[in-house]
Parts: sequence; structure tokens; C-alpha cells
Amino acid sequence: MTVETWVQAGLAVVGSVGGVVAARAARRTKRQENRDDFTTIVKELRTDLKSVKDELAEQKTEARRQAEQISDQALALHWLQTRLHQLVLHIRGAGLEPPAGAPIPERARKYIHHIDV
Repeated sequence: MTVETWVQAGLAVVGSVGGVVAARAARRTKRQENRDDFTTIVKELRTDLKSVKDELAEQKTEARRQAEQISDQALALHWLQTRLHQLVLHIRGAGLEPPAGAPIPERARKYIHHIDV
């Protein structure tokens, strides 16, 4: 093999390596890689946002359920309070005095409007 053959083979190898590097550089630019990273981050954020929205919807549903339960409990307490008031009035109407009740706790006092019962 002559020197010219070796030079040509060397140039062919350098040319092919240069072609591979050029193809790689043309295929995946830094900007394109950054764009791919941005796309990945956006997808993850959308997934996170969806989970936050789902969690918020669950919390709203639970808050509505609790508000309805509190409303029902308030109605039941009002009914009990009215019934107790009617019984006291009935006992007093019969000429008797109802027994003294236990003192009302301070925390409950703000919810009981008819303390004379």
C-alpha cells in the first residue's frame, strides 16, 4: 500500500466521522433539546395541575357534604330545643315547676338562643 492509499483512507475516515458529527449536530440542536425539556416540564405541570384540580373538586364536595351535615344537625338541635321549650311550658301550664337544668357550657351558650328554657 502506498502513501497515497493511506492518505485517501485517512481522509475517508475523517470525512465519515465528520459526516456523523454533522448529522448528529443537524439532528439534535441544543435549542431542540431545550424545547424537548420544556415540553416534558409542561406535560408534568399539566399532570400536576390536573391532580390539584381533582383534589380541589374533592375538597369542595367534602365541604358541601359537611355544610349539609351541619345544617341538618342545626335543624335537629333546633327541633330538640323547641320540644324542650314546649314541655317546660306544658309543665308550667299544669301548675308545676320543671326541674332545674344543668348549667349550659360556655362553648354551647353562643349557639343556644333561648336560655330561659
